[in-house]
Amino acid sequence: MRIITGQYKGRHFEVPRSFKARPTTDFAKENIFNVMMGYIDFEDATALDLFAGTGSISLELLSRGCGDVVSVEMDRDHASFIRQCVEKLGTENHTLIRSDVFRFLKSCKRQFDFVFADPPYALPNLADIPDLALPLLKEEGVFVLEHGKQYDFSNHPRFKEHRAYGSVNFSIFQ
Repeated sequence: MRIITGQYKGRHFEVPRSFKARPTTDFAKENIFNVMMGYIDFEDATALDLFAGTGSISLELLSRGCGDVVSVEMDRDHASFIRQCVEKLGTENHTLIRSDVFRFLKSCKRQFDFVFADPPYALPNLADIPDLALPLLKEEGVFVLEHGKQYDFSNHPRFKEHRAYGSVNFSIFQ
C-alpha cells in the first residue's frame, strides 16, 4: 500500500496477508482523489474515514494536508496497523476510534469537510450508510461511498455523481 501524493508521497506500508480488509487500489484511489480536487481543498480540512480497514485513505488524507483526520475501524488488528502507520509518519493530527461504524455514526456530534466510507461490499445495510453519514457533513462538505456495482444511489436527493474504476465504484454526495 502506498501514499499517492502530498507530503508523504511514495511512502509504502506492507499490509499483513492475514488482513480481511482490501485497500482501495492505487488506481481507484488516485482517480477518486483527482475528482475530489474539484469539490474540496484538503489543506486544513477535517476528514472522517469510516471502515478505515488498512488506513490507506486516512494516510492519503494526512499526506494531502488535512488538519484533522478521524479513522473509525472496529477490527483490533486493523486499528493497530493504522496506529503504527500514523506513528511512522510522525503526524499528530490523527484520531483513531476503535468502534462499530454504525454505533459511531449514531453518537458522533462533530461535522467534517470530507467523509469517506469503504464498507465491506457484502454488508447487508450498506445502502443505509449515506443517510447515516450525510448529517456529519459541514455545509459544503463531501461524502464518498465506495461500493460494489450492484448499488445505484442516483435517486438519492444529495447524490452528485458516480465514478467507476475497474470493479471499484464511488458515489459522491454533497
